[in-house]
Amino acid sequence: MASKIGSRRWMLQLIMQLGSVLLTRCPFWGCFSQLMLYAERAEARRKPDIPVPYLYFDMGAAVLCASFMSFGVKRRWFALGAALQLAISTYAAYIGGYVHYGDWLKVRMYSRTVAIIGGFLVLASGAGELYRRKPRSRSLQSTGQVFLGIYLICVAYSLQHSKEDRLAYLNHLPGGELMVQLFFVLYGVLALAFLSGYYVTLAAQILAVLLPPVMLLIDGNVSYWHNTRRVEFWNQMKLLGESVGIFGAAVILATDG
Repeated sequence: MASKIGSRRWMLQLIMQLGSVLLTRCPFWGCFSQLMLYAERAEARRKPDIPVPYLYFDMGAAVLCASFMSFGVKRRWFALGAALQLAISTYAAYIGGYVHYGDWLKVRMYSRTVAIIGGFLVLASGAGELYRRKPRSRSLQSTGQVFLGIYLICVAYSLQHSKEDRLAYLNHLPGGELMVQLFFVLYGVLALAFLSGYYVTLAAQILAVLLPPVMLLIDGNVSYWHNTRRVEFWNQMKLLGESVGIFGAAVILATDG
């Protein structure tokens, strides 16, 4: 009996560490995909989302925070720094107005950014630590959960009001309209759980099971988004990487919520 409990605990810790790895490495992929995206835009004489001098500082801060988080050095502080850096860069890109996106694409982009910020706040609270030396900050974790709930509300909203998102689900998931409505209800219920703070662990477990097929069949269908919906290739790859980071945050809450 004791061996079964020990093996189960070891498995949960292993899964939790996997979630931490996926979330803490997310900024690396974000910086790489942004560099590739802006290189493509430079060839077409198009501007990046953030002016070039500030862009380098922004990416440097992202890589710095990600490096310290990955090595576990002052992880809580640098997770908080990563959340702040991402919030500032997103706000700067939004008010800069250098690139104009469609409303449906803005929802996809900014909702994922909000979710990643929420994941970093969950990490900054002390969740996902293998050996916790300080008490967990429940206020930071609750704030991160709210951000994840906002992301789920945006996804549910897109399923009802975005033709592009609806077609992605209708064309690439079995079940047709019934499956779309099922996902809409699931996203809504999970959002309520994260926003209210009730049954968060269960909601995170369901989300962790739900996200991989969605990432594979919806976000991973690059040909649909790039060729049909004209989403820039590396922008879609960035969104896919953020979905992986959100999955990592869900895994952390599912195993250490």
